[in-house]
Amino acid sequence: MIKVKQFCFNPFAESAFVISDTESGQAIAVDPGMLDVREQQAFDSYISENQLSLTQVVNTHLHLDHCFGDNYVRSKYGVKVAAHPDDAFLGKTLTEQAARFGIPASMVSDVEIDVPLKDGDTISVGQYNLHVLHVPGHSPGSIALYSPEGNFLISGDALFKHSIGRTDLPGGSLDTLLASINNKLLTLPDQTQVLPGHDEFTTIGEEKKFNPYIK
Repeated sequence: MIKVKQFCFNPFAESAFVISDTESGQAIAVDPGMLDVREQQAFDSYISENQLSLTQVVNTHLHLDHCFGDNYVRSKYGVKVAAHPDDAFLGKTLTEQAARFGIPASMVSDVEIDVPLKDGDTISVGQYNLHVLHVPGHSPGSIALYSPEGNFLISGDALFKHSIGRTDLPGGSLDTLLASINNKLLTLPDQTQVLPGHDEFTTIGEEKKFNPYIK
């Protein structure tokens, strides 16, 4: 069975995920946004208690709240960081991003992409595959992860319950984001559960009906 564990980390209330294959124990961390020791311990405890073997970090995008913990996980578990290369410039400016929000530079460190991802790639989690969908607009390299077997979509900050991601940050574009949502996400089955980077879960069908940004 494919299993998803959600965490709520850092002052931005960011949703981080551990996706695992319960049979093999293999797992990936998606957007590990832990900022302090308490959050790191919560993450580590889950990995330990469930006897999981982390194989990779995957970022839906490289805004600071989604990758505070990338280097921690990379170092502790000996894994590589995967993300779309169009967001590499964001990973290299995390201290600048932090300054905009009043977060001390000492609390963050820049993130390098070890494994570049592109639209159409698949990410293995034990016997399961997650499909990479490039959904630029919130950031140039934003991706979503779709699991047909698990019937879920990790949408990052592209699509939220009855809302969409902000597009006023460097590299953002409203027209591009709307095209990404319409062409990549709304083509998925209506019953697909949407797990966004913040706030409540939703479904593709609900967003088609009630999201005011979707025509």
